[in-house]
Amino acid sequence: MASIEIIPVRRRAEMKAFINLPWRIYKGDPNWVPPIKSDIAKLLNPKKHPFWKFSYRELYLAKRGSEVVGRIAAIVDGNYNRYHKEKMGIWGFFECTQDPEAAAGLFAAAERWVRVKGMEFLRGPLNPSTNYEVGMLIQGFDSPPTLMMTYNPSYYPELVHLRGFSKEKDLFTYLITWDTQLPDRALTLIERVMQRGKITIRQFDHRNLKNDLLMMNHIYNECWANNWGFVPMTEGELNETAKNIARILDTDLAFFLYYEDEPAGVCLTLPDINPILKRLNGRLGLFALIKKHLYWSEISGMRVLLLGVKDKYHRIGLPMVAFGHVYRAVKKKNQYKYLELGWTLEDNNAANRLIEACGVKPYKRYRIYRKDL
Repeated sequence: MASIEIIPVRRRAEMKAFINLPWRIYKGDPNWVPPIKSDIAKLLNPKKHPFWKFSYRELYLAKRGSEVVGRIAAIVDGNYNRYHKEKMGIWGFFECTQDPEAAAGLFAAAERWVRVKGMEFLRGPLNPSTNYEVGMLIQGFDSPPTLMMTYNPSYYPELVHLRGFSKEKDLFTYLITWDTQLPDRALTLIERVMQRGKITIRQFDHRNLKNDLLMMNHIYNECWANNWGFVPMTEGELNETAKNIARILDTDLAFFLYYEDEPAGVCLTLPDINPILKRLNGRLGLFALIKKHLYWSEISGMRVLLLGVKDKYHRIGLPMVAFGHVYRAVKKKNQYKYLELGWTLEDNNAANRLIEACGVKPYKRYRIYRKDL
């Protein structure tokens, strides 16, 4: 058997191999959802994506002979390190065949690179930060992921452990189907809070979407400022995100919560377009856009991507009001059969207790790993 070679991505052919590798890893896996190749290429391009205005990275391939068997990105997020006064290196975009030697070589390369940059620990997977796709799936391999959630083979956690990484934080998602009946006490509480007459709900306005997204970002930054792993999005990142959200936004399910005319919270729920992404198989062009139009009816679920309420409004029941509004709005739409909530941090007891009080249990578990250098 040929030995493993770890090489940095320098040439166009190597970048193409980096992007195309998942199609080999997941061949025949019915639960994998192919990303759009052009989106991944842009996200990884320092000249095109705003994340790299304050961050930098190195991409590596693992080759056994002439065959590419793995990949990884080593990243330094300058904004995160300034915000938290830490020296964190990141690994992300990891994919590998069931080859422990290849995986060990990839992680070793990422460790060396971030150490040279002065970093003191390595965290991952972040693709490339907590504002994007994060975590390695460790429970829930029997069903596809929802929009912007990760998926990986069940042998990946073992490859990570073999390199000396340990658990830093787990993330939960929760699944509601229309067999899920909210407890009477939850419905009663929602009605009681709404009857006070001080709470109003305003949906996002497509005509002023940029302003609404700026307002969403402002509330998001205030709500999550002290959360583990949080880093504020820059205006450039927000604008890039807005372009993607605008394509699929359902304004019935994207809204602000006001308390006495003061913006108090925000909720962003998006259609789970992963069934369409599976049909597109990484391609996006005229034919793909026609496919998207033809198969929109196959979308049968939603994902609550963001739900935040300012601290001073938590005790008056606003999170429950937001949850109740989403539940009722989704249930009115005959197209949707499920709603995924999350992710939430495993130790976010307030959010997890609120969801579980509605009769919902954790559905999938994802893990973020750490290794001190």
